[in-house]
Amino acid sequence: MTPTLPTTTALKAQARRLRSALAGQGRPVGHSAALELVAQSHGLRDWNTAAALSAEAAPHWSLGQKVSGSYLGQPFTGQILGLQAKSAGRFGITIGFDTPVDTVRSPHFSNLRRRVSATVTPQGRTVEHTSDGTPHLQLTA
Repeated sequence: MTPTLPTTTALKAQARRLRSALAGQGRPVGHSAALELVAQSHGLRDWNTAAALSAEAAPHWSLGQKVSGSYLGQPFTGQILGLQAKSAGRFGITIGFDTPVDTVRSPHFSNLRRRVSATVTPQGRTVEHTSDGTPHLQLTA
């Protein structure tokens, strides 16, 4: 993985220059194809991975990283299994819990989760909240 990746703005500018150069050679490509080629030129699988790992995008998170926080009010520790850039500066994140988290607060039954996928802000919180105003998922530093 590239240790220092440019910003998404710089990566998009690279894609525009690549499109222009290829069009000049009589091999036009679409913008999304150029973005994919730029990501691959940095040794990454696809554009979503490049955007998620770009300089301005949550550099403190990485695949395989150990994290902790709370999910539906329950504390957890776990590992980042997936990370993806979304629109409006948000990130898709998948966390595998070290120990299953009980998502039900009732003493009468349980619902254990081993992993969760959510969309979070750069601060590591979901926009969605429980009825008491707590974000569904909160990562701690």
